[in-house]
Amino acid sequence: MRTKKKSPAMKFLEGIIGGPLTLGALLSAIREGEEETQTEFAAKLGVSKSHLCDIEKGRKTVSPARAAKFARTLGYSQEQFVRLSLQALVEEAGLEMTVHLDA
Repeated sequence: MRTKKKSPAMKFLEGIIGGPLTLGALLSAIREGEEETQTEFAAKLGVSKSHLCDIEKGRKTVSPARAAKFARTLGYSQEQFVRLSLQALVEEAGLEMTVHLDA
């Protein structure tokens, strides 16, 4: 199995968050960077505060369609958000695979 090397930026991000980058960790980092509360950020995304908390903590997954919507709402790459969403679903299924997307 061939693995793709992580970019220096990805290694840096994973070092900051203390593990692999997930959609929840990315959303949390964006929210904190924008200095918004979970309540404010959840309203922006159209979800409840408790649902956002569950996503950030990895207790809930997000569908690829919803991940793309979040990306559009926040002005970020749909490809990255969807890839992270799909990766979470693959891991939840117990599959040891890595998702790569081409836009």
